[in-house]
Amino acid sequence: MTGKKRAIALVGMPGAGKSTCAAHLAKRGLYTFRFGSIVTSEVVRRGWALTPTNERIVREELRAKDGMEVMAKRALPYLRNALKDHDLIVIDGLYSFSEYVMLLKELKAELIVIAIVSDRKVRYGRLASRAERPLTRAEAEQRDIAEIVNLEKGGPIAIADYTLLNNHSPAELNAALDAVIDALLAEAT
Repeated sequence: MTGKKRAIALVGMPGAGKSTCAAHLAKRGLYTFRFGSIVTSEVVRRGWALTPTNERIVREELRAKDGMEVMAKRALPYLRNALKDHDLIVIDGLYSFSEYVMLLKELKAELIVIAIVSDRKVRYGRLASRAERPLTRAEAEQRDIAEIVNLEKGGPIAIADYTLLNNHSPAELNAALDAVIDALLAEAT
């Protein structure tokens, strides 16, 4: 691997389709690191059940203790290591604007942000029907507010290089994502 080093950061509100995109890109053979795995690993390390409440507690505690860019700090060694073997990697779930700024400075790779967006009603329907950690409408609204206010989540979405609308099928989202990825890969050759 000797091409230009780049990292794609997938951003979006809960239920927008970030995990769908990350899974699709992993199937395409791209290295994928999920920032949320830092939180879930800490919840498990504490011996707690994996619930939205416990995840929120850990997310907010980590940021209060180690700063808004804590997830990027903890992920940076894994991302740098992946960039040794891969020209293009995927970050699933960049959250805060502080993480974005830190990665711009520290990653030593071009950072490309792809926002996945969906109408709120669509997102809330997905969150209510998902198999793992489903959320009621009230819980989804509370999570949206907490992530925007407490986690600086709006910044990376607003500054995205590409925005994909995901109000329909996963196949349509994957096709739009493939078009962006194929264009980026073609640029690199």
